[in-house]
Amino acid sequence: MGAVGQTTTGGYLERYDEALARDPTSAFGLVREWMRTDWRALFAELRERRPIFVTPAFTVVTRFADVTEVLSRESVFSVRAFAPRLDAALGGPFMLGRDATAMNWRDKGLMRVMLDPRDVDGVRELAGRLADEALDAAWPDGRVEAVHSLFRHVALGVCAEYFGFPGPDAQTLSRWTRAIVTDGFANFLGDPDVQSASVQAGAEMTAYLRGRLAELRAARRAGHDLPDTVFGRLAGTTLPAGIGVDDERVVVNMAGLPLGFVESAPGAMAEAVEQLLLRPPVLARAVEAARDPDPARFDGYVWEALRFSPFFKLLPRLCEHDHVLAAGTPRATPIPAGTFVLAAPASAMFDADVVAEPDEFRLDRPGHQQLFFGHGHHACLGVHPARVVVCEVLRRLLLRPGVRLLPPPEGRVARSHGIFPDRFVLGLGPEGQE
Repeated sequence: MGAVGQTTTGGYLERYDEALARDPTSAFGLVREWMRTDWRALFAELRERRPIFVTPAFTVVTRFADVTEVLSRESVFSVRAFAPRLDAALGGPFMLGRDATAMNWRDKGLMRVMLDPRDVDGVRELAGRLADEALDAAWPDGRVEAVHSLFRHVALGVCAEYFGFPGPDAQTLSRWTRAIVTDGFANFLGDPDVQSASVQAGAEMTAYLRGRLAELRAARRAGHDLPDTVFGRLAGTTLPAGIGVDDERVVVNMAGLPLGFVESAPGAMAEAVEQLLLRPPVLARAVEAARDPDPARFDGYVWEALRFSPFFKLLPRLCEHDHVLAAGTPRATPIPAGTFVLAAPASAMFDADVVAEPDEFRLDRPGHQQLFFGHGHHACLGVHPARVVVCEVLRRLLLRPGVRLLPPPEGRVARSHGIFPDRFVLGLGPEGQE
């Protein structure tokens, strides 16, 4: 799926059009399969020949300008489709399922204050320490199962020590996040068992958070200093009653932190390290940069690697009222109200009209061309800590000698629901040690 030199077989549109005329259901299945296995080649053909790809089931948007238009127009292209499942899991409205409402602006502003950008140096140090602990434990075996033993281990540790949300234990928190995110973003067919598991996980998570919030509030009343974590800051902040941030809003917003981090950060790490390991000359330069006293010198390698296989390849939106997308251009397309729109950052970041030499691995890409953390109204709230966690974990990994891909199937990223990395074994140390 993410291999270097992914072949462009072409002819996707001819095959799609033929299938659509014969059997619309099979045409829909073809597109879904191509997006899973041949997305880079498919997007290249769509950008060139049908950049706004209209199907009976959804519309795919592939050019940079059009993707950013979709993501910037929250009053037209909303996230309303996410709301029912997330609300059911969390027991109340959550900002990720709301657009430009008073609740969204208020909760988003509050959480941006709590996720202070000045925390990044400490978060980077924390991520590095957790990564080294995991790698030290794996080193004698000559291999590391990177998804759970390293990437999710760090993400859950950051939840515990920086967010202040350890859960009853790391395994339980991991189970909660996977269940809720799977239903919210991967349960395309509405499987009732997946929905039920999400609601159960959400009930357990929010009950735990209410108990933890009560403990923090009791400690504050007793005159104790609260921990300098995101949860501690929330619990220790007194806001005017009219603002409307009651304890239930605190609980829902705290629940949202791991939902936006525990799956996406490990997903980004797995994609980026695979792309680096598939490019030996680039890998050698990245390892040299990882040794630099300034860790920021390494970070560019991570983001350029991730451009070749971003974790979030498609961002779904629902068109709320009739709109002409790319108005005033030759590709102008009417989008009727009710259309399910898939904006494709993975395609936009290869749009040659915006991205110079898109097929080349270059470290001089300007930041505004990077869509890893979304764009517009729903851009990632935790972008500052998330960036340093992803980069520092991969830096610590590549500082270890002999990091390499193993033969398939172990040396390939195995995914659940075709989305979430679940297993990826990397070699460590001298070859043959494993």
